[in-house]
Amino acid sequence: MKGTAVTPTGHARGGSGMRLGGLIRKEFLQIVRDPSSIAIAFLMPVLLLLIFGYGVSLDAKHVPIALVVDQPSADTASFTGAFQHTPYFTAVQLPDMGAATEALMAGRVDAILRLRADFAQQLRRPRGAPIQLLVNGVDANTARLVQGYVAGIWVGWLEQRARSRGLGPAIPVQLDQRVWFNSELRSRNYLVPGLIAVIMTLIGALLTAMVMAREWERGTMEALLVTPVAMREVLFGKLVPYFILGMGGMALSVAMTVWLFHVPLRGSLAVLFVCAALFLLTALGMGLLISITARNQFVAGQAAIIATFLPAFLLSGFVFDIGSMPQVVQLITHLIAARYFVSILQTVFLAGDLWGVILPNALALIVMAVIFLGLSRHRAHKRLE
Repeated sequence: MKGTAVTPTGHARGGSGMRLGGLIRKEFLQIVRDPSSIAIAFLMPVLLLLIFGYGVSLDAKHVPIALVVDQPSADTASFTGAFQHTPYFTAVQLPDMGAATEALMAGRVDAILRLRADFAQQLRRPRGAPIQLLVNGVDANTARLVQGYVAGIWVGWLEQRARSRGLGPAIPVQLDQRVWFNSELRSRNYLVPGLIAVIMTLIGALLTAMVMAREWERGTMEALLVTPVAMREVLFGKLVPYFILGMGGMALSVAMTVWLFHVPLRGSLAVLFVCAALFLLTALGMGLLISITARNQFVAGQAAIIATFLPAFLLSGFVFDIGSMPQVVQLITHLIAARYFVSILQTVFLAGDLWGVILPNALALIVMAVIFLGLSRHRAHKRLE
């Protein structure tokens, strides 16, 4: 170490700060010479956000639906016309139920809406006119959405028809509904912030899962162990560069979420990045623990994906509602750090700084970061074995 005197006991006089600075500088040089870490930090979030952001959607739009009208009239034309001006359906009119059923069986349509021959007459009676809806239930989510969309169009058409005739409300109870935080009901607004947590879990774990294993594989760990540096300085020196890289990836993900996917950011950017820093420390701690245990880059990489990415994807609430899971699985989700960060991200992006949600989840992240970093320090020994 240039410019650093060494005592007879072998300890550098430059102190811990100088040794730490040297370790961080060495790690940065290693990152520059081996840009795979830079690719993980910046290229991976871009690719994953583009793939999942555009590919994963819970919305049902342009659902093919067959309209069967037994006896055309002005009322049936008016009602079926409502299906021509909505983004939720791509309507095709078929002559009879036989053709419609054949189209449903062949998968050309996902639903059949039938208006019977007495539709116009039934419509004028107090009980109203029944409409028949047959939905392909193979995809249960889409089937439920189709039912809801058709019911909405039906109620809207009845109200419009009543107003055009100068009548009162077509239904006795008016539902004045408002949707908070995501008024457009865009699934992308809900999914993309949660996706950031899943991506940062993978990036954070992968970045540090390789570092210690790489030192052992290349044989440079032995050289590091004979220097005066303490193991805590080795770990800290490896955490800092990858923490900076991870936060850069986080900033890139937030920018893409806001400007590319047009997800509103209603909360504070400072709160978002403070919580992201807590979560990244947890993810880096998990990766470091895996790296110390595995001592092999391939095994460490595989373990990082299985132990971090898959649980974060399935059990964080990013796609699947935790409240709908069995009680045992709900308890297991409390061990998944991404669960807390997903909640924070969705709150900060869509609702704003709701401290009743942010503080408990941030506290859980602090506890998990301390546990994983503490376990990493406990398992990292400065000896060859």
